[in-house]
Amino acid sequence: MTGRDDWTGKRVVVAGAGVSGLAVATVLLDLGASVLVVDGASGERQQAGAERLRAIGAEVRLGDDRSPVDGDLVVAAPGMRPDHPLFAAARAAGVEVVGEPELAWRLRAADAAPWLGVTGTNGKTTTVGMLESVLRAAGLHSVAAGNIGLPLVTAVRATPAYDVLAVEMSSQQLAWSPSPRFTAAAVVNIAEDHLDWHDTMAAYTEAKLRIWADAVPVANLDDPIVAAHLPGGARTFSVRNDEADYLLRADELVETEGGSCLARLDELQVSGEHNYANALAAAALARAFGVDVDAVRLGLSRFEPGHHRNVVVTSHDGVRFVDDSKATNPHAADASLSAYDPVVWVAGGLLKGAEVDALVARHAKRLRAVVLLGRDRQRIADALARHAPDVPVVDLSATDTGVMDAAVRQAAALARPGDTVLLAPTAASWDIFRDYAERGDLFAAAARRLAGE
Repeated sequence: MTGRDDWTGKRVVVAGAGVSGLAVATVLLDLGASVLVVDGASGERQQAGAERLRAIGAEVRLGDDRSPVDGDLVVAAPGMRPDHPLFAAARAAGVEVVGEPELAWRLRAADAAPWLGVTGTNGKTTTVGMLESVLRAAGLHSVAAGNIGLPLVTAVRATPAYDVLAVEMSSQQLAWSPSPRFTAAAVVNIAEDHLDWHDTMAAYTEAKLRIWADAVPVANLDDPIVAAHLPGGARTFSVRNDEADYLLRADELVETEGGSCLARLDELQVSGEHNYANALAAAALARAFGVDVDAVRLGLSRFEPGHHRNVVVTSHDGVRFVDDSKATNPHAADASLSAYDPVVWVAGGLLKGAEVDALVARHAKRLRAVVLLGRDRQRIADALARHAPDVPVVDLSATDTGVMDAAVRQAAALARPGDTVLLAPTAASWDIFRDYAERGDLFAAAARRLAGE
């Protein structure tokens, strides 16, 4: 099925009653399809989503996303594994299962906007935000879409149509969506993550590299896995390697050919080598699309970092409280922990199969204490026992969102003047919180209450 097909009367099953599911259902109902949305949960959030879906004409089934259903197409939620019973039953019945980006690609008009893609274990949201800012500085009607928030099915049918889309793609979205072809695409880094979904690091890497198919490839020379898979004709970026096409030189981001300055570091509203690498990736993608250097510089200088990414939320009795709830894997937590010393570390959640021993060993000396919460906290506790046995550890077993208030109070009690209480969970949030944003908001609110007291 493509955007030019007649969808009238087609039966489409949509997995998940969240933001993506609502967007998919809205578009398909508008095209005349019959839509059934299924969700394995039936909590307050799902009930609210179901009300919105029923109001636009969708059929909804909560509390059961495993039973087989009849349909002409199934649209998968990215977090659901390919071997999920719903999808296995669909494939056994000869019904195709696709991801939301795949559906969006098929719904594009013949003159649709090109896609500039970004994937990576960490930094992809920042990179896409920077790219969006640069494209807009160039006078292009553009938006950040995909895994960043705006569903692609919504973006491709927007009026007026976009000139170009800055698209963030997760590994699961890439695995579910074989058809999209990007005009240019960046892989910013690859580190251990989502192994509970992909099972092996090789499969995870393969999914990430799929974004380069038929695209102008943009690659991070500083990342060993990305560099090991460098395709021919790649445009490279680096904060350490002078052989790269886009690089950090002294206090500037530079395009090697011609020596053009893409931004001075003091013009940027972000700091840290990882963010300079993100800026170089965004610049390389924009230049591959023909954006001039002046627009790149203006767009990068205008970019403001998002919430929950190394944000100092308050200070109290000489202690800083920093929200980096977006640090949802060891690779991201490594960058976060490296920025502070000494640290009272608030961590835990769903590790998604990732190992934490190397992370703990590297940062053991900077840890004042650790407060653990979430389902996989024992695995972090075990790593601390092996590599930082003298560091005090507080284990919080509560499974409701109020655990964050307890975590902040325990962390504050352990901190000394000059310390940083750092929320860098190293794990996903879904075991307790709606998402990383709610987790970060609750941390910030608890810290500010404490400071107010």
